[in-house]
Amino acid sequence: MLVITRKSGERIRIGDDITVTVLEIAGSSVRIGIDAPANVAIYRHEIWEEAARENQAAASTSVDELPSPKHTS
Repeated sequence: MLVITRKSGERIRIGDDITVTVLEIAGSSVRIGIDAPANVAIYRHEIWEEAARENQAAASTSVDELPSPKHTS
């Protein structure tokens, strides 16, 4: 992990096409802006982890464990 110190308004560059800007520092919170191409997916880490857990659970579920469809007449 690369650890750097930046002040409000300063930026870092990731590769050729991603820029991260420190927008504001207030107490223990830091607001950042991310400028990246539209084809680059950007997620909050906790959301990404939850989606990965749900995908893993869905992949390990057997069709036999699913509820039977209800038939309507």
